[in-house]
Amino acid sequence: MSRLRLIATSLLALLTLALGGCGYNTMQAQDEEVKAAWSEVLNQYQRRADLIPNLVNVVKGYAAQEKDVLIAVTNARAGVGSIKADASLINDPAAFKKFQQAQGEMSSALSRLLVVSENYPQLKSDQNFRDLQAQIEGTENRITVARNRYVQSVRTYNVTVRSFPSNLTAKAFGLPLRPNFEVENEKAISKPPTVDFSAPAPAPAAAP
Repeated sequence: MSRLRLIATSLLALLTLALGGCGYNTMQAQDEEVKAAWSEVLNQYQRRADLIPNLVNVVKGYAAQEKDVLIAVTNARAGVGSIKADASLINDPAAFKKFQQAQGEMSSALSRLLVVSENYPQLKSDQNFRDLQAQIEGTENRITVARNRYVQSVRTYNVTVRSFPSNLTAKAFGLPLRPNFEVENEKAISKPPTVDFSAPAPAPAAAP
């Protein structure tokens, strides 16, 4: 019995060495980095989504006539909320792309809303608006940092999965490539929206 145990232990040791040598352990560690980075991306996007309703309500109080812009932001947030944002997205390239597009639309709509606010001096001087704008700008910066970390971790993992001989291990264990953010419009999407409160505001738009 002890001899069988010794043989089993030896085989297990050999298997462990083999897996380590063929990149399995490396891919597991890198995949955990990808998952952690993705979790932070989701956390920051959720933080931004939580700020949107209050921002819309504040802007509506001073610029209700900007109906189209307000509706665009509300619809973009609804579009983001309709997607199940969890760890499963990085296992589904099509769903990941849809999520990326929805977040891009949210960023664009939010930027338009903040640009429109420049036309309303009373809105710009409202403390709630100023606080929300600062929080959103800070969140956009954190989103950029989180996305960059995810991009780098996925790039490292995918190179390992594609490289020989670790690609054979990845295929044997069903370890897939992870989807990454596309570079199209990346600069525009990731640029935090800003409002210059020190600049003189133009005259309010005339009510229709």
